[in-house]
Amino acid sequence: MVSRFEHPAGGYKKIFETCEELSEPLPATVTGLIPSFLKGSLLRLGPGLFEVGDEPFYHLFDGQALMHKFDFKNGQVTYYRKFVRTDAYVRAITEKRVVITEFGTFAYPDPCKNIFSRFFSYFKGVEVTDNCLVNVYPVGEDFYAVTETNYITKVNPDTLETLKKVDMCNYININGVTAHPHIERDGTVYNIGNCMGKGATLAYNIVRIPPTQKDKSDPIEKSKVVVQFPSAERFKPSYVHSFGMSDNYFVFVETPVKINLLKFLSAWSIRGSNYMDCFESNESQGTLFHIAKKDPGEYIDHKFKGAPIGMFHHINTYEDQGFIVVDLCAWKGFEFVYNYLWLANLRANWEEVKKAAMMAPQPEVRRYVIPLDVHKEEQGKNLVSLPYTTATAVMHADGMIWLEPEVLFSGPRQAFEFPQINYERYGGKNYTYAYGLGLNHFIPDRICKLNVKTKETWVWQEPDSYPSEPLFVQTPDGVDEDDGVLLTIVVSPGSQRPGYLLILNAKDLSEIARAEVECSIPVTFHGMYKP
Repeated sequence: MVSRFEHPAGGYKKIFETCEELSEPLPATVTGLIPSFLKGSLLRLGPGLFEVGDEPFYHLFDGQALMHKFDFKNGQVTYYRKFVRTDAYVRAITEKRVVITEFGTFAYPDPCKNIFSRFFSYFKGVEVTDNCLVNVYPVGEDFYAVTETNYITKVNPDTLETLKKVDMCNYININGVTAHPHIERDGTVYNIGNCMGKGATLAYNIVRIPPTQKDKSDPIEKSKVVVQFPSAERFKPSYVHSFGMSDNYFVFVETPVKINLLKFLSAWSIRGSNYMDCFESNESQGTLFHIAKKDPGEYIDHKFKGAPIGMFHHINTYEDQGFIVVDLCAWKGFEFVYNYLWLANLRANWEEVKKAAMMAPQPEVRRYVIPLDVHKEEQGKNLVSLPYTTATAVMHADGMIWLEPEVLFSGPRQAFEFPQINYERYGGKNYTYAYGLGLNHFIPDRICKLNVKTKETWVWQEPDSYPSEPLFVQTPDGVDEDDGVLLTIVVSPGSQRPGYLLILNAKDLSEIARAEVECSIPVTFHGMYKP
């Protein structure tokens, strides 16, 4: 599953360039045969504006949100894209400068203001960004483009029009929510975010948004907290990008990457500070694994701990014979991986890209196993009895249970990331296959498939081609877990039609079809297939 190619020509730089939105959909040139069951839309989010006027954005997660759509109809494909009209975007375009501080870019005061108004503008409080460039998902009958703050943006998935900015703080005790909710078959949405807990201490709330209401009211208005996880540090919550959910349990992995709340609250009064300045690592904490019952919500106060890792994406979580199996994409150590995702790093020449990545944490696909039935008298022995894994859980004298993972895949500076599964049928259940985007020293250059039981791998890769997260779509009459296709957007800078939608057979990653357009497409992070 390791990359077969080097990238000395630097074609990957093209996916980090500003592009224009389209006034109307572009017809794509189709090679191969589009499966007849693909009749909906592939929706994707990512950055599309990397500078405003003379002011650049500095971090991968700063560019302004661009929504992409590939439509399938009668074997033909069209491509359309439009910037999401967030406050951050509209004000930036209007004033021709960065107006709201982003992840790694500070918004300086308006230089046209006099010195007194500029001085006081530092002390107006935290203006949190609504730049929803990370993902899109359904809530009831609506669709929301999202980032990781308290703001989500309602969009029209057909026209890509921006409809409404929603502040989740108006409905629930939460400081922000992740861009990776879990969605059940009936449309119930679960998400997690940090909050102010008991005794003025930071905590983490699991939030439930119900499915479509019979009275057609907004499900978000009926959001509720299901359960609360404690924070290891009172004023320094861990950075949370996703969480695990099985049929009956939630799993929250509390990593040593922390948000220093005091730094966060003071950052806007310090010239040049941004979100990235507020992160730090607790080198002694390790990684804490929290579990809670789902219905009714109940925190289970066992102390599960492992060696320090950074973690963004869970792959799948399921229960088996009294254990919770947690598969995830890990980065070894306590350093924050986002430190290596500055645009200057990603746009560097290939040898410099590799040199920087050599200093970054090592990626691994890991399996942790958490025992549900824990007894004090079992100190010193491995509590995991599942026959198919080498993962262990050993109780120490103080009652803490130390978790050692099974490594499902590891390659030097070769990450299996942006993982996907057959979520509709196997989310939260014992499964076999995971699909991912292969990162070669942080540059996306292949699509991967991993058998988590046998560790067998498959790869799709072409020279000077840069794909995105692969989304699995089940064949309607499919029987096997991997009966379906993968959808990914690929950029091939040297081609006449440099951007295309690629459709792969999920069985063996062989190409079924591609739909090419005569424009380049910048990097996208996450998205969904809307039937």
